[in-house]
Amino acid sequence: MTLAFILVLFAAITLILILRIAVSRSLQLSKSNSLSPQIEPIDIDAFRNLIDAAESKYLYRRLPPGEFRRVQRERLRAAAAYIRVAGRNAAVLVTIGQTALTTTDPQTAEAAHQLIDRGLLLRRNATLALLRIYLAMAWPQATLAISPVLNGYERLSSSAMLLGRLQNPAVPVRISVRP
Repeated sequence: MTLAFILVLFAAITLILILRIAVSRSLQLSKSNSLSPQIEPIDIDAFRNLIDAAESKYLYRRLPPGEFRRVQRERLRAAAAYIRVAGRNAAVLVTIGQTALTTTDPQTAEAAHQLIDRGLLLRRNATLALLRIYLAMAWPQATLAISPVLNGYERLSSSAMLLGRLQNPAVPVRISVRP
């Protein structure tokens, strides 16, 4: 009897905590009028270089083993930083897409759906890629398959630009930097 009472009490407290977090996050999102300044552009070419398997193989052949492990871990940390930014940008763009769903224009609504889908997929891929990176830091010689994040980010960027052009053609949307 007491065990059941304790479990019910624990479940109620947990439910209250989850609801409180959900409400506070929704209030934070509704307070921000413009989410686009929260987007941090990513240098796609530098990111591509960091995750290039041929570049890693080149470094493996040219550097002594200890130096290679040190350099590879630094590259992995930098790639993780890019992936974290990509994930944050995807979260902001998903929120922008959700607010754009209220439009009556079917073309804009379809672009918003596409942006949301790609943003959620990128968030999932970014989480998995971060896990792979942290594992690869323990074994720097391991091959890394995080190109889905880069490809997803490029697709997300094109979706964001399409939605931005449909909503406000005068203001460009850029979430990547190209020299």
